[in-house]
Amino acid sequence: MNNTNFRSIKPICDETRPKVFIETYGCQMNVNDSEVVLSILQDAGYALCDSIGKADLILVNTCSIRDNAEQRVLGRLDVFRLEKKKRKVLVGVIGCMAERLKEKLLENGVVDIVAGPDAYRDLPRLVSAAKLESKQINTLLSHEETYADISPVRMDSNGVSAFISIMRGCNNVCSYCIVPYVRGAERSRDPKSILREAECLIANGYKEINLLGQNVDSYCWVNPDKESEHVDFARLLEMVALLDRSVRVRFATSHPKDMTDAVLYTMAMYDNICKHIHLPVQSGSNVMLEKMNRKYTRETYLQRIAKIREILPDCAITTDVIAGFSGETEDDHRQTISLFNEVGFDSAFMFQYSERPGTKASRHYPDDIPTQLKTERLNEIIELQNELSLDRNKQYLGRICEVLVEGRSKRSADDLIGRTSSNKTCVFPANGHKPGDYVNVKILSCSSATLIAEIVED
Repeated sequence: MNNTNFRSIKPICDETRPKVFIETYGCQMNVNDSEVVLSILQDAGYALCDSIGKADLILVNTCSIRDNAEQRVLGRLDVFRLEKKKRKVLVGVIGCMAERLKEKLLENGVVDIVAGPDAYRDLPRLVSAAKLESKQINTLLSHEETYADISPVRMDSNGVSAFISIMRGCNNVCSYCIVPYVRGAERSRDPKSILREAECLIANGYKEINLLGQNVDSYCWVNPDKESEHVDFARLLEMVALLDRSVRVRFATSHPKDMTDAVLYTMAMYDNICKHIHLPVQSGSNVMLEKMNRKYTRETYLQRIAKIREILPDCAITTDVIAGFSGETEDDHRQTISLFNEVGFDSAFMFQYSERPGTKASRHYPDDIPTQLKTERLNEIIELQNELSLDRNKQYLGRICEVLVEGRSKRSADDLIGRTSSNKTCVFPANGHKPGDYVNVKILSCSSATLIAEIVED
């Protein structure tokens, strides 16, 4: 690979340029979107700044997956309102919340620009028009936009791990989920553009590449000029892994109905593909899974888990779960508890059901589980998962693991923090090492969230 062909992907530092401040909420897809936005605005003459007080343009990249995510953004708009009273500054809301609320966001007097996830190329025009005191909006969804030709400008602080969106949108239409309505239909990026972006990251010194999609297992690029030529996710994963065998590859998120054995065998074949799969289950009850439109059953989910354990015995498995979905009975909840016990997840993202306007669930299923009962069920799941996480981490005691150093520990400047291939967080004495180094560590103790280790020198 010829590294000389790739430009720097760091933010431009130029005090003579107008300044943009970007605040990001939600998932890593949004983080990557903010990096695409910064690339577009840098080409339009802007430079990134680190505070709203310096900014000529304030953008907040938003999430609509739960109500509390939107409430946080609305709270920030009140802060931006105060900033606008001090001086002339433009405020834009972009991303999923912009797509969901559209013109309503322009009614509060703070927001000047509203741009949905497929309208980022239009931001320079929207900003220029807004400077003329005219509020601007573009929330058109696209069936083609993947931003494949744009090199994201990386805003991460460690320079070690970076994210690549391999696809956009979602076709699953789970009944509780707002994503298909705010991100549009599924479309896969040309693999050549993904490989170019990965090569650029490697040339700039990154040691870990994370492939992102709402459902990476349904990635399928078909050559428009030769329809018999296509690339599925297993092949793409292999192509990225082969770019540099010293660079780790991760991916998220998988879907139980789409994950193939081919992906698992590809993971087993390459040491630099990390042995961690995030496989959302959402519920252990077939009644709830059907109502959620998840398109798999408890039994087929457990079959997928069994196949992962067979092909990748040391693979960590994490999940998502929703407590208190519409009509959830005590028996439904108990089935979720029993599934957690049967699988023994390494960790989980656990949430109460939050009804989202516009989804199938909001139109057809009442949000009928009392908040207190939702909380009780969620707390029971959390308590169980903490026990399961501790049990899984105890299996690492005494083992030697390779860890990629990501940065300094927040608790001690003398310690480093990094992750194993199985996505376990490790803390250990620095011993002269730095972010981006691979080190072998011996696991001495653990909590449910962290492995405590010492470096094993060669």
